[in-house]
Amino acid sequence: MKRWYVAQTQVRAEDRAQINLERQGFETYLPRYQRERRHARRRELVKAPLFPGYVFVRFDLDTARWRSINGTFGVNHLICYGDRPAAVPEGVVEEIVARMDESGLIALEPRPFHQGEALQIVSGSLSNCRGLFERMADKNRVILLLSLLGRQVRVQAPLNVVAAGA
Repeated sequence: MKRWYVAQTQVRAEDRAQINLERQGFETYLPRYQRERRHARRRELVKAPLFPGYVFVRFDLDTARWRSINGTFGVNHLICYGDRPAAVPEGVVEEIVARMDESGLIALEPRPFHQGEALQIVSGSLSNCRGLFERMADKNRVILLLSLLGRQVRVQAPLNVVAAGA
């Protein structure tokens, strides 16, 4: 039975690894998303690997010559538990594929705020406290850096009680 596995690639060699694995007859998947790259006062949109340094490889562990993956140009090694490749849990790769748009890129949800952006808590026990956005804790909560008692404190707050502009 064919399953998905993960191969760690050499630095910035995901494309090279994917091409060489496919030449050997392995099915591969390299999910990409669109990101903005800034260089020399220019901004451009580029396709970047969703998981830099890794490529998914699909094969049947019992019939495929999977040890050849470790000797493939562009590949460091196959991720293993002991001496057996570690299979990706069922449905994970399929869920990533399901998020692809018509151009073949993974659609990522935009962040509501930028790192370091000034925010204010508008309700609750910390109402009117101001802080800086650090990151999203999950889909519905943010982590803020608040100045309390003369030091920076990390606070987790629901997204719906935080507003931009302080």
